[in-house]
Amino acid sequence: MKLIHITDLHLVPPGHRLWGLDPFSRLDQCFADIMKYHGDAKFCAISGDLTERGEAESYRALQERLEKLQLPVHLMLGNHDDRANFLRVFNGPLEGGFVQHRLILDGQHFLFLDTLKGGPSSAGLYDGPRRSWLRDALATANGAPVYIFMHHPPFKIHHPLMDLIPLEDGDAFGDLLAGHNVRHIFFGHAHRTISGQWRGISYSALPGLNHQLPLVDGSVPTIYSDEPAMYSVVYLNGDQITVHSDAFMNRAPAQMARDAERGGWS
Repeated sequence: MKLIHITDLHLVPPGHRLWGLDPFSRLDQCFADIMKYHGDAKFCAISGDLTERGEAESYRALQERLEKLQLPVHLMLGNHDDRANFLRVFNGPLEGGFVQHRLILDGQHFLFLDTLKGGPSSAGLYDGPRRSWLRDALATANGAPVYIFMHHPPFKIHHPLMDLIPLEDGDAFGDLLAGHNVRHIFFGHAHRTISGQWRGISYSALPGLNHQLPLVDGSVPTIYSDEPAMYSVVYLNGDQITVHSDAFMNRAPAQMARDAERGGWS
């Protein structure tokens, strides 16, 4: 099974730029590349920070783009989003008043979570009502493989800024997952390519589509950096999970003859 993971679009009203870049132009390039090379994916998950400031105008423009993407899309909210404005444009899905839902494909359970706490904090929250929904969703899986998509990581990632604003109740969240067949956690928020394991569960994150966060604070003179945008191509094959992150805007031929080294791989 092939899936697509995108995160941190940070869309602003069309025609505007963010930190010198055009988020909608980059989104258009991303969608075009996905449809050219990965139109056979089962779905595309976008794990939050759909917009920079939560304007309804930005959500409406996103909705127009999604109507042209010939893949099922599952949207989540991040700390830059506005739940009320999102729901004015998109009709759910809602579970317990939150933008989260589940999907079952080929016996595998995919859970898309709402970790938006709301301003002024940029940290995430997964409190009582949301935990109750997750508890029921995990019980319903009844031992089947579970894959979780969310915006905030429920743990620290060894980044000086992001470790100030993770999911606030990460330990309680982790306790909910214990004893269930959770295979992988996909998240955003970090604006970096990250992979590892937490409580025996593998995880991955990827850069956003607009701007990134440098790994080393002070390595550039600004808070954000202009590093390659990426989307992830995920393959689920039995007990194996493979995640490729593709810097689609920075793909160019190497300085070599067109036919060099072709046919010599075995």
